[in-house]
Amino acid sequence: MQRPFPVVEGVGIEHRMVQARGVRFHVAVCGPPDGEPLLLLHGWPQNWFTWRKVLPALSAQYRCYAPDLRGFGWSEAPAGGYDKENLASDMLALLDALELDRVKLLAHDWGAWAGYLMALRDPARLERYVALNMAPPWARDPSLVRTLLGARRLLYQVVLATRLGPRIVANERRMAQAIRADNVHADAFSDADMAQFTGPLAEPGRGHVTREIYRTFQRRELPALLRGQYADAVLEVPTLLLFGRRDRVISPHMVDAAEHRGDPLSIVRVADSGHFIADERPDLVADRTLDFLGGTA
Repeated sequence: MQRPFPVVEGVGIEHRMVQARGVRFHVAVCGPPDGEPLLLLHGWPQNWFTWRKVLPALSAQYRCYAPDLRGFGWSEAPAGGYDKENLASDMLALLDALELDRVKLLAHDWGAWAGYLMALRDPARLERYVALNMAPPWARDPSLVRTLLGARRLLYQVVLATRLGPRIVANERRMAQAIRADNVHADAFSDADMAQFTGPLAEPGRGHVTREIYRTFQRRELPALLRGQYADAVLEVPTLLLFGRRDRVISPHMVDAAEHRGDPLSIVRVADSGHFIADERPDLVADRTLDFLGGTA
């Protein structure tokens, strides 16, 4: 039996199942049918409900499309395909399936990483992009010491990439504790909201999703990044990065290293937020996003 969809207060949401690249994706759609399209991409360990606090403001102006990434929320969970280039390919194909030629984009965590890759690969599809708490893939720490310090922050990923990963995400109580450990504001997640993230991830048949997300990163993607895979990438899409400075995973040095390339990238550092900035500072995220997407920031 499929888990019921949560309700976003004050927002009428249509839930669609859309086929793309052989995967059945769930997409939450809201906002005026004639509004400009805005794509919203969540990260790990969340799903489309990440955007519950900002959708009321954003959907008043934009036609919002909030999919669940492959393996998350209410989308299908195939055995493989969790490398981040493939997640970007999923979303470009989903735009085709939704008949959306060009969109504005708001994305967080691995969704934001996929968003950067979309911007690099097919900039014509994205008008403007707001990324939340994810350094661009071309950002590398300028010293070995900082790289090693950053590696300490990634130890949890090493564990999740092992056979222990499915067992960890199956424990909803501990997952809730882990998510809240990266919050500055204690009220960022209600218990009911948290259950909408920990529950789907712990469902039978989804334990491999977390393992594969991090196994592909640790074994293939991180080594390629350290070799400079995206060092010469050119960003053409105007982009705003909102970064909660008290993030326990993403190093501020990685964000700093992205600032000096001459790309159309602006960075706003938020002192009183951790990694889950849309949950902790939704008013700021909504206001900054509306300003930037409207071309006034």
